[in-house]
Amino acid sequence: MNPETVRHNGKQHGMLRAMPSIERFTPLTPHMAISPTVSVVVPAMNEAENLPHVFATLPQWIDEIVLVDGNSVDDTVAVARRLRPNIKIVTQRGKGKGDALAAGFAACTSEIIVMIDADGSTDGREIIQFVGALVTGADFVKGSRYATGGGSDDLTFSRRAGNKVLTTLVNWIYGTRYSDLCYGYNAFWTRHLPVLDLDCEGFEVETLMNIRAAKAGLRIQEVPSHERCRIHGESNLRAIRDGLRVFRTILREWRRNPDPPDPELQTAPAADQGAA
Repeated sequence: MNPETVRHNGKQHGMLRAMPSIERFTPLTPHMAISPTVSVVVPAMNEAENLPHVFATLPQWIDEIVLVDGNSVDDTVAVARRLRPNIKIVTQRGKGKGDALAAGFAACTSEIIVMIDADGSTDGREIIQFVGALVTGADFVKGSRYATGGGSDDLTFSRRAGNKVLTTLVNWIYGTRYSDLCYGYNAFWTRHLPVLDLDCEGFEVETLMNIRAAKAGLRIQEVPSHERCRIHGESNLRAIRDGLRVFRTILREWRRNPDPPDPELQTAPAADQGAA
């Protein structure tokens, strides 16, 4: 009898995939481990004062940290290397958050990519929720400040109102059920990078990713996330300017032909990536 065939009460049941060797799993706790590798992408420009806090929240089981330096004039790169000697540094050639993330994603070598901010507003300890959602079936996981258990210490009235309007518009056009469109804490399987196909420069990148993930038929899950205030320095985000960029991105994607379904959804089901 085939060793991967299961019999119960004399009846033959389906095939079981062979389990990877124990060395293939990354321990999270004494009782839980994951098999996929994980890269974290951190776009940063003049964030030397914030990096010690940000890196202190990152789990030790992360396989790779990719810092994309936006030509900082402070000690961002030096501080990053001192904190994590094995960090991968990518020097950004263009400008803007979207351009930085595209460069960082291209440099990743892991099976899962997580994107966080370098200003201290996103908590690396929440990464386990994103990875957990991916290994149990999701293709693309997005943080939400409005999901139960989430929140924000930093949303102004104008940003909250603008996000609500834009989220409602995207849900109406694309049939999605997003609760938080403009938030930069996301994770996804690296194999889905081709359908995300980032081609924008600014803060509209999160909206673009959310729309293209939906158009490609990816299995999307929101997880609660709590946004904190920037620790040091000033944000480059401008509510009106960047809100208009997001609005133009929504309309541009609406006018484009629908993206074909991602072939990886048929060839590599997320459930096979496994948790133990």
